[in-house]
Amino acid sequence: MRVTVSVIKADIGAVGGHTLPSAETLAVVRDRVTRAKGRLLIDAFVCHAGDDIGIIMTHTKGIDNPDIHQLAWEAFLAATEKAKAQGLYGAGQDLLKDAFSGNVRGMGPGSAEVDLEERPSEALMVLLADKCGPGAFNLPLYLSFADPMYSPGLMLSEGLHDGFTFHIMDMDHTEGDRMIVLEAPDNLYDISALLRDTNRYAIEAIWSRKYPNEQAVAVGTSRLRNIAGRYVGKDDPPAVVRVQKIFPATEEFGPAFAVGPFVGGDTRGSHNLPLMPVPMNTAASTFFCVPTVCALGLSMHEGRLTGPVDLFADPVFDAVRERIADKAMEMRRQGFFEPAMLPMSELEYGGIVSRLRKLDAQWTIRNGAKDATPTQVEAVVHGDDPD
Repeated sequence: MRVTVSVIKADIGAVGGHTLPSAETLAVVRDRVTRAKGRLLIDAFVCHAGDDIGIIMTHTKGIDNPDIHQLAWEAFLAATEKAKAQGLYGAGQDLLKDAFSGNVRGMGPGSAEVDLEERPSEALMVLLADKCGPGAFNLPLYLSFADPMYSPGLMLSEGLHDGFTFHIMDMDHTEGDRMIVLEAPDNLYDISALLRDTNRYAIEAIWSRKYPNEQAVAVGTSRLRNIAGRYVGKDDPPAVVRVQKIFPATEEFGPAFAVGPFVGGDTRGSHNLPLMPVPMNTAASTFFCVPTVCALGLSMHEGRLTGPVDLFADPVFDAVRERIADKAMEMRRQGFFEPAMLPMSELEYGGIVSRLRKLDAQWTIRNGAKDATPTQVEAVVHGDDPD
């Protein structure tokens, strides 16, 4: 049976700052989605990651279906009205457009969708992140799908041995988003060269090479600042990941996420802190908004979901969280100095940019610069030593 799995999430307001949605706003979304089951949807599940409400839906309508996306959009709109009535902070924060235009991409909410032919035992993992950008999954997914040190199935399973195809988005190109497709392990060095920059490049999809029609991963790669033209919150990506058999096993993702890679986000969207795996329905961290991710394990048959299993509620991750908390505290001791604070090009709030503009008039040019020879200047520009 051909089934589409759609995950759409949005921050529509939270209690006492950026913490978690109220029970009432969650109930509004859950009611809207439940009423669509058996009509528009086969099945659905609603939860939250930090202050974002996530909707997991199964259906037969395909990717980017207007009816599915409108259902999520209208559920978030209705929840926003409840959030406003309760005085929640940032009510409707991720709803950046006034009118629905066919799908939620480019309108604020994050979305990740996979259209698949169901396997007899279709196993899925849904990732929901908070307080981080769309490149936050780069390292864990790279380790899980391209590094046998973390994913031994790449050596042990014939289904994985041929590797995977990575679709990587350049989110900050001057002419708009652009895509490159690279194969692992053949182009491993090129893939790693891009994915190391989580602020500019993000995995959008991963496909099997042995079975070219089988998609393994879909990640939401929308940047809210590119949509709104200003900072309105971090992008908080969702992802759908297929696991087992011809894909890495569920347990092979655990060590990759236990690394706790430093990613951009956190308080005011302008810092680097480690990505912490947490149980689902965990409030956003009050320690400088440490970026978090929850993982839901699901089985699916004829579009009907069983689960979820709360994968990062595993007791092993208690020790992982302690270690990642230590990493976060050590980074915060560095205060505003890079890399604790993001580089100027990635700062999401305008205050520091305004201050630098005001300082422009106070700069003076040192006379020594004009005496440099063209050869010396060119050497400095290209990193050569003329001597």
